[in-house]
Amino acid sequence: METPVLRGLARWILFLMLLFSLYLFYRGHNLPGGGFIGGLVAASGFHIYALAFGVGRARALLRLHPTELAVLGTSIALLAGLLALGHGAPFLTGFWTELLGQKLGTPLLFDVGVYLGVVGAVLSVLWAQEEEVRAG
Repeated sequence: METPVLRGLARWILFLMLLFSLYLFYRGHNLPGGGFIGGLVAASGFHIYALAFGVGRARALLRLHPTELAVLGTSIALLAGLLALGHGAPFLTGFWTELLGQKLGTPLLFDVGVYLGVVGAVLSVLWAQEEEVRAG
């Protein structure tokens, strides 16, 4: 599906979708949205890029294998829960601090993990299917 129109627009589509995914991610810290939907939008942007230029170029742009990204995200989300245990609180209890006028806390760290985990998991499936289609 490597058409000239798609190739011409894919970089911009990826950029805009990543920007929107970060907006959804951060907005979801206090309102609907968050790591899951942000991760889905980001993965969709990378997949559109892969449809235009091939999975190999998209993987090179991502820099980590999607499976590694999923493991990293899951590990970060787990760390957010374990930090509470380290302070004697129940698993996934939120702790906050203020930095430059913004409240930051372990729920945001958990959302980072979810975001990365979703991007990695979704791209693992989509790119495996894309490679299968192109090979067969």
